[in-house]
Order: sequence, then structure tokens, then C-alpha cells
Amino acid sequence: MRRTGRDTEESARGINRRALLLGGAMVSFMAVLGLRMRYMQVEQADKFRLLAEENRVNTRLIPPARGLIKDRNAVTVAANEQNYRAVIVREDAGEAAGDVGLVLDRLATLITLPEGDLDKIKKEIARRSPFVPITIADRLSWDDLSAIALNAPALPGITPEVGLSRRYPFKGDFAHVLGYVGPVSDFDLAKLDDPDPLLQIPKFQIGKVGVETKLETDLRGAAGSKRIEVNAVGRVMRELDRIEGKAGADITLTLDARLQSYVQARLGDQSAAAVVMDVETGDILAINSAPSFDPNLFVRGISSADYALLTENNRRPLADKSVQGTYPPGSTFKMVVALAALESGQVTPDSSVSCRGYIELSGRRAHCWKRSGHGKVDLRNSLMQSCDVFYYEMAQRVGIEKITEMAKRLGLGTKHDLPMSAVSAGLTPTKAWKLETQKADWVIGDTLNAGIGQGYVLASPLQLAVMVSRVATGRNIQPRLVKAVDGVEQAILGGESLGLDPAHLASVRDGMTAVVNDQKGTAYGSRVVEETVQMAGKTGTSQVRNISAAERERGVTANDDLPWERRDHALFVAFAPADKPRLAVALIVEHGGGGSAAAAPIVRDIVLQALYQGFPPLSAYPQSQRQRIENERKELKITTPEQPSAIPTRA
Repeated sequence: MRRTGRDTEESARGINRRALLLGGAMVSFMAVLGLRMRYMQVEQADKFRLLAEENRVNTRLIPPARGLIKDRNAVTVAANEQNYRAVIVREDAGEAAGDVGLVLDRLATLITLPEGDLDKIKKEIARRSPFVPITIADRLSWDDLSAIALNAPALPGITPEVGLSRRYPFKGDFAHVLGYVGPVSDFDLAKLDDPDPLLQIPKFQIGKVGVETKLETDLRGAAGSKRIEVNAVGRVMRELDRIEGKAGADITLTLDARLQSYVQARLGDQSAAAVVMDVETGDILAINSAPSFDPNLFVRGISSADYALLTENNRRPLADKSVQGTYPPGSTFKMVVALAALESGQVTPDSSVSCRGYIELSGRRAHCWKRSGHGKVDLRNSLMQSCDVFYYEMAQRVGIEKITEMAKRLGLGTKHDLPMSAVSAGLTPTKAWKLETQKADWVIGDTLNAGIGQGYVLASPLQLAVMVSRVATGRNIQPRLVKAVDGVEQAILGGESLGLDPAHLASVRDGMTAVVNDQKGTAYGSRVVEETVQMAGKTGTSQVRNISAAERERGVTANDDLPWERRDHALFVAFAPADKPRLAVALIVEHGGGGSAAAAPIVRDIVLQALYQGFPPLSAYPQSQRQRIENERKELKITTPEQPSAIPTRA
């Protein structure tokens, strides 16, 4: 069919309309695209620039330097040392598990990883966010660090780093006081409602026990941050900027490092504990528990074998016997009973009791340690010879409630506020306490036992040191372990009068002086010849087993003939110098036997070491005294700053 001109014209108009519509659509599309590009490139430029930046820039936390711990003379007892390590970031190594595994396998060909560590690392990587750095290897050598750096292109996501790790230069000497640090655990995080972001860093070290954990907030500091640029394979190209964190606060303790080390050496491998206090300020100059352990083992990750050696040792090296251990105080408790009796008006210093070796009550005998008895004894002689019968009588007259009241007044039965782990409150029993806890009535035999520091009475070496400090001064001395935090001196608490009659205190001190310096005293063999440093003290022997009537009849088995764990505990407490007290010492030797033989000689040596450290040279003494003093110092081998761990001996 032949098309007419009109048809052709109609067709052309249709094509033009379609072209216009298509062109309009294209123009509209281009306009929208242009507007969108303008919106993204101009109006949203900052947002997308930031997103692009985040694709190539990582922000990481910088752990702060942990605060140092120093002794009273600025000797560092908990330090930081440089530590080389390698970390991995999963998203930089490749999200796939195979990618991460391949990188770790390559690393294992360059450095030695402990057996089983690779599996642990892979599990840790899997459970953490992909952008969180995971520590793969710690305490690397310089050669290992160099090998990782040189092979960086083949190890995407792995970065060598230089950090700080805790070090304890005195090893076991301060172990129970300082405690140690270790990696943050899930258990640690579970205890916190809003954990510090620092704690999310794997293997970040925090305090686990002792001062390290009690003062964790002060010691930790605040995190810094850094921005680093990485390339497509996750290799760190450069550090863009850094904000330094705030180092933890330095802690100054009241301890004297030289004395602390000396006491630890003097205790040796015995199961023992000692506390040395300044009787004026309450400052703890030394606080030791033996045997000890090396806290550096825990920082590095203690092996199963090393841990088993500590936990299977029957002398319990991990336990802090100085504050956690509570023991029947034995005859060291007699000062409490004596003051309770004097203050109640039941006796005077001249009152006497006749000791025939036992006291009979309700058909039963309570025995004195001296089977033949002490005869007629007054207060001074009762302390000097440690007569049990005298204190059986005093306990009956005074009663348990007043004895316990005096014990608390002198610092027993109290949980003292020190930044140490598991500080014990001990036990000063009452009738109500027994009824509530034992479901039994208090009986007179309980009172007699308490009168000589046995039965339910329990005290720690720390509490005994506080007791002696208060007897020596008549004031409410409070123990202090932290001297300053970041240079800010901590308050000395207490110090007010106990309200005890000075004459009564003088009588008890006189008896304690006789214990050591009178020929009939139970600790005369441990006296100090030099008058200016003479001690006043009290021996104690704490039974850990019951002695039957049959055994007493045939003769009590000697401690040396018993298994170690059934032998008596040996105790000794003292203050010195006797006429002008400067320090107090309390010591227990677990299963050591008699206090006079096992504990008093150690306390004497500790007292001499502590006092001579601050004593004037021989030239300060009158010429007539110099030779005698010099001879005694030589005989006792008093240590010098150049010999801080020597152990004195005496013929």
C-alpha cells in the first residue's frame, strides 16, 4: 500500500515525540545523577571522607605504664620492663578462618611458640571482635622481633610491638605484700558493671592479689590512643598521630626494703610469719610470710609443674600467714588478761597467786606448763615465768566478756584496714558468739583456756604486732602500709589514748622487760646485752593437739618426737628499746615448738637489724662503751647496706 504524504508527516511527528520523551528522560536522569553526585561529593563529603579514612586508618588503645611501687626510701620493689610482643588483628589478616590460620602457620615457622599455644590463640581470635588486637607471643627476643618485622608482607595483620611488663626485683621478699599481676580474665570482667575499655585488650595485666589488686585503680592509669595507616593487606604503613595516656600513680609503701629482705632471709624455709611496726606512727616496716614464692612466675605465666610445687607444699608458700593466718596466741595473750584484771580492779601489781602446777575445778585439772609449779607469783613474775595458773585465776575473776573487751581495745578480733588480700579479723570469743556459732553454752573451762590464749581465741601476727604497739605506747596505734600515693602523703590514723591507767601499763611493760632481761625470764637466752637496745617481750607456745590425762601421767611427748604438723606453734612478741619503744615485732613459727627456743632468737635478730639500720656510728657513743658495743655488733653480724641479706648468728 502506498503511503501518502500525510501518513509520512504523522509518522515523523510520532518519532519526534518519542525522541523528545527519551531525551527528556535522559536529561532528567542526568540531572538526578548530577544532583546525587553533588549531594555525595559536596554536602556529604566529610562523612564519606571519614568512611574512606576508616577503611585505611585504625584507631588502637595504648596501654598506660603501670604505676611503680616503692619502699619508704624510694627503692623500687615493683617495676616495669620493656617487653617485645606480636599481636594480630583478624580483620587485617583476612576474615576467613583459613586466612588467619595460614598467617599463624607462617609465623610458627619464624619463631618458636609453646606447644598448644596456636590452638589457644585461634580460639581467642574466634571469640573476639575482628578489629581487637590479640597477643600471639609475649616476651620475644630481639631476633624474634626482627624476624617478624622483616617478613611483614607475608604476615598480614601481625604487628610487632614494644610494651611494658611487670617485674619484681626482690622476687619472694615482697611476694605476699605486693601480690602479682596477670592477664584480665572473663572472671575479672564479670565482676565489673562498666569495665574500663583497657580491660578488653587481651592479656592486659591487672592486679590479682595483694597491693597490686587492692590499689589497682590507682596503679592502672588511663589509656592513650594512636591512629595508624594500613595498606590493603593490613600491613601498618605509618602512625598518623598519638595521644599519650596517663601513667598509673606511683605508690610508696611504709616498708623498708632492706629490713624486709633481711626478715625474709632470717625466716628461711621455716613455715613462719613476722610483722615489724613503728610504735609511734603504726607504719609497717616489714611484713613477711615464709616460705615465699617468686611472683615473676605468675606474670610470665606459671607452668603446671611450678604451680604444683607451690600448692602441694605442706608449708603453704602461697598463703600469707602474716595477715591471713590466725593462731591461738598462747601466752602472748597474757598481757591482755593482765590488763583486763588490773583495769577491772580485781588485782593489783602486787597481788599474788600460789601455783602448784595445776588448778582444780569441778573435779578436773587445768595444768601449768611447769609441772612442779612456780610457787607464789605476782604479776611481774607471772609474765616473766609465764605462769599459767596465775592467768587461770585472773580469767575466772575477770570473766570472758571483760577479757574480750580488752582484747579488742588492744587490736585483737579486728580486721585492720590494709591493702592486702584476705586480711583476717581473728576471733575474740564471747558467750553470745559460742551460743550462736557452736549452739552451746559457755563453760568455765572455756574461760580458763582463753586466759592463756588457747581455746577459741585466734589472732594473726599483724594483730599481735598492733597489740604490742598499743601496750608499748598506751595509744590507739593503727597499722599503716601505704605511705604516699603519687607523692601525696597518706594520713596517719589513730594515736589517741586508749584510756588505760599508765601505772597498769607500766606494770605489764615491766613484766615483759623481765621476760627477756631477768635470769628467770623465759626469753633470757635471747636478751640483748647492749642496754640501749634491750627488748621487752613475751614468749608463747600454742598447742595444736589435745594432751590426754594418760599422756600427762606417763609424760608429755616432746615436740621433737612428734610429726611436724602436730608440734606446737612458737610465738614471740616484743617492743624495743624497752625504755623508749620505737618498734614492735610479732612472730610465729608454725610447729616450731617453744617460743623461747624457736621464735625469740629470730625476733632478737630482727630487732637489732631494724634498730642498727638507723642507729648512730660508734663514734657517737662514750669511749667507755664503744668496745662493748663494737664486740656485740661483730658477734651478732649486724648487716650493712652492702650486705642486706646476711643472717646474723650468735654463739
